[in-house]
Amino acid sequence: MSRIQGKTFTDSTQVYAGIDVSKASLELHVLAAEGAGLSRCFANTGDGIRALAACLGSGPCRVAFEPTGRLHLALWRALDAAGHETVVLNPLRARRFAEMLGQWAKTDAIDARVLARAAAQLDAAPASPPPEFRLRIKELHGVRSGFIRTLRAAKNQRHAATDRLARRLLGEQIGLIEAQIAEIEAELARLIAADPALARRRDILASIPGFGAVSVTALIAELPELGNASDKQIAALLGVAPMNRDSGRWRGQRRIKGGRARLRSTLHMAALAASRYNPPLKVFRDRLVAIGKPAKVTLTAVLRKLIIIANALVRDDRLWTPQRP
Repeated sequence: MSRIQGKTFTDSTQVYAGIDVSKASLELHVLAAEGAGLSRCFANTGDGIRALAACLGSGPCRVAFEPTGRLHLALWRALDAAGHETVVLNPLRARRFAEMLGQWAKTDAIDARVLARAAAQLDAAPASPPPEFRLRIKELHGVRSGFIRTLRAAKNQRHAATDRLARRLLGEQIGLIEAQIAEIEAELARLIAADPALARRRDILASIPGFGAVSVTALIAELPELGNASDKQIAALLGVAPMNRDSGRWRGQRRIKGGRARLRSTLHMAALAASRYNPPLKVFRDRLVAIGKPAKVTLTAVLRKLIIIANALVRDDRLWTPQRP
């Protein structure tokens, strides 16, 4: 038997819940048997999370919510520890689902109801919260990416500056940012080396011609699914899988869409290097060029091949070799 806020359900009744997470509050909506809905609001604090978990009760529920930086992590860990099935939905997917339901209005309470419906109707895989060191790696890598953009802008400004003071201050800023980036990279290397599984993944990825230290760290930080997804899935996650655009007899041009744009941008240089120094991918690139494929299409195709190779090697736990023995 499951008991939620005074309502009792048999073990055969699947209970679905949605939680809209904000900095201050957690808006909960529970779906179950007809007429058994429940809406409550809790503070997004330790006490509020404990009260929400008590409200859900001991019976396992399927709970959906959206990622919100670090605001959802304490809730996610508490629900996972309580044995609930947690589904983290991409905000765009949740919004599209709401529109499919004809729900155009948006409030915290409405969003919680939509997420509960999504938990019940969408075929989304449940997930457990990542360990803290994985979150640190992802956060530090995000900060590094921001510093790289700032560094590039500062160098461009300094190159264009004519005033002596402006050039001096920009030079000092560039030196500071470069030192901060070096500190972050050293900490990322330490975190990866400290975990045997990540260290092995680093060695596998680094063995593939084309991947340098920056690309390897980016893949570890931004693509944890590597090695646990199919080739099509990993290409779609990166955003290098061509999408069909057909209707009736009409066949549209295939284009890439979605995926992790920041990671894809980082890996473009890896694809360029692989198309020159990775023998199988160089042959593949030359064949595409010979039949007249545009440079951008060719580079994207090489990147797709490269990420599929990386996925296979991580899955099989083996280093890259020119030919598989």
